[in-house]
Amino acid sequence: MRLTEAQKRHLRGMAHHLHPCVHVGQAGVTPALLAELDGALSHHELLKVRVRAGDREARDAMIGDLASRSGSTLVSRVGNVAVLYRPDARGPRLVLP
Repeated sequence: MRLTEAQKRHLRGMAHHLHPCVHVGQAGVTPALLAELDGALSHHELLKVRVRAGDREARDAMIGDLASRSGSTLVSRVGNVAVLYRPDARGPRLVLP
């Protein structure tokens, strides 16, 4: 899904007060982690993910992998935290401008 800059700005504002609810640890991207991420995105649509990786390239690769394998869109990334958005298939609950 392609988001406009205005939509990304709106989603960043909505995600500002959220705490990371999915944490990627040393094991990296596992099937169990993907299942947890899928459930969290289905329930919340917008969430923060904390990724622990040794360097920036590995962290960016993990975040890109999470977004592509979950079918979500990367809204923003600041340090170890990424904001992902995936609208609900039955009808999005978050209204975008």
